[in-house]
Amino acid sequence: MAISRRMFIGRTAATIAGASLASGLGSTAFAQANDTLRLAFAARGVRTIDPAKSIQGADEWAIIHIHDKLVEVPLGHFPSSVSEVQPSLATSWTMSPDAKTWTFQLRKGVKFHKGYGEFSADDVKYTFDRLRNDKALGSNRVLFDNIADVKTDGPSTVVFTLSQPDPLFIMGPLSHYSSSIICRKALEEKGAAAFEKDPIGTGPYQLASVESDPSQGVKLTANKDYFGGAPVTQNIQVRYIADTTARTLALLSGDVHMIEGVRAPGWVPSIKQRNANLHFDVASPGSFFTISFNLTVKPFDNIKVRQAMAYLINRDELAGAMAPVSLRTYGLNPPSFLGGFTKDTIPAAVRYDYDPKKAKQLLTEAGFPNGFSFNADTSQREDYSSVMLIIQEQLRAGGIDMKLNIKDHTAFHADQGKGTNTVFQRSAAYPPVPTQAIIEQLTAAAEVKSDGSGGPNFSHYGVAMPGIDDLLKKAMEEPDLDKRVKLVQEIETKFLTDLPLLPISDNGYLIVRAANVDLGYELKSGYAHWRLTKAKIG
Repeated sequence: MAISRRMFIGRTAATIAGASLASGLGSTAFAQANDTLRLAFAARGVRTIDPAKSIQGADEWAIIHIHDKLVEVPLGHFPSSVSEVQPSLATSWTMSPDAKTWTFQLRKGVKFHKGYGEFSADDVKYTFDRLRNDKALGSNRVLFDNIADVKTDGPSTVVFTLSQPDPLFIMGPLSHYSSSIICRKALEEKGAAAFEKDPIGTGPYQLASVESDPSQGVKLTANKDYFGGAPVTQNIQVRYIADTTARTLALLSGDVHMIEGVRAPGWVPSIKQRNANLHFDVASPGSFFTISFNLTVKPFDNIKVRQAMAYLINRDELAGAMAPVSLRTYGLNPPSFLGGFTKDTIPAAVRYDYDPKKAKQLLTEAGFPNGFSFNADTSQREDYSSVMLIIQEQLRAGGIDMKLNIKDHTAFHADQGKGTNTVFQRSAAYPPVPTQAIIEQLTAAAEVKSDGSGGPNFSHYGVAMPGIDDLLKKAMEEPDLDKRVKLVQEIETKFLTDLPLLPISDNGYLIVRAANVDLGYELKSGYAHWRLTKAKIG
């Protein structure tokens, strides 16, 4: 179905208008006790709260409160360096000079929930052996592929051996929610299927129940004996309300305290009109939104065509349209990541600031003085379609007609995963490790395959033309962090010169919070979830 930007924004406005029916309720919230913090997310129900198997963001809010990791990122932001990574189940750690051996000293006396005994090194080894076992999980966890071995040295010491050096091991794999430590005794006793809805962890909250009614969701209660101190609020309820209007009404009426927001033009200003006292929390960088040019399809094999499109796409305008969730990017890695380029540090030749005159000149030199047209698929999900519809208009101003076919989100991903598109879109979150997005989107090994077995290198970069693989190999073999970061910037400059992929923006994860809820800290950056142990309801 072809659709215009005007049609899309009209539909978004209609959704918001539905929410306005209850705008008067915002000042007369339901009288409810302040001992339960209620959250609502855009999902149809709980899938799994097993940290190793979860793929649904809403479930992660329960996972991060039930479980602990060996290390934690600071409350409210990603660490800017390894020195900012904080102890959790591990109290200290050392890295070998070659960055291939990491030794962790574990916290003593930590108890698993519900009488499952004391946490030990055996549980850590069991957790990571499971994460690396494709047969047990049915999927390959790329974050943990570099772990060659995990050994215990008594009950309180664990040693990780890596295949390649990784000076950012504690900022990447170990900071991800899936590395949450699980209780070996509980999993073996309950069985894998039961554990998915009844997990046992050491975290600040323990599972109270998983309700059959999705609108009631997952209920958690405080772990009063938590080693980090008992949470401020006694209970958390993670609810699942897929419909945007219903979820918005639940917030405006006071039925819930926090909801997952919508990353689409106009949504935030419209909600602010309903209640000016709401808080809008945005975790940046959130999802990296990129477009990749299919180098095997004409005219995208022509560098001048790709450059012309880059000069026509006004990324500052895009970020403004998606405010406050979106930030302009200059390289694949955001400015907040190690090695990430900023407006001031990126080489001028590959900055690609908006310049329609230069774009027209390049198109003429490429043999398209009057432009050209092509078909492209996108997803109906707001953060995909809204960005692509704006890009459609920007390209049209330079004589390029991108005819968009908007598909169901699942069907879109299924087709795109087989390489059927021309200009591909990807929206994916990454840990603060600058090589991770490069590995997934730009290496020859990640090339998309027609049978769906490939990765998200949709451009065929490194196969259709020489890529960055040799530079990446050097970076991955470099144990010195500063030298590795410099190599990452060489990779960024190289691919931006070749332009198989254009970084568009970072679309932060948005939560809208009631005026009477205090997080207890300022949110600046991080994953699409954050701990609420200090949150209180006023």
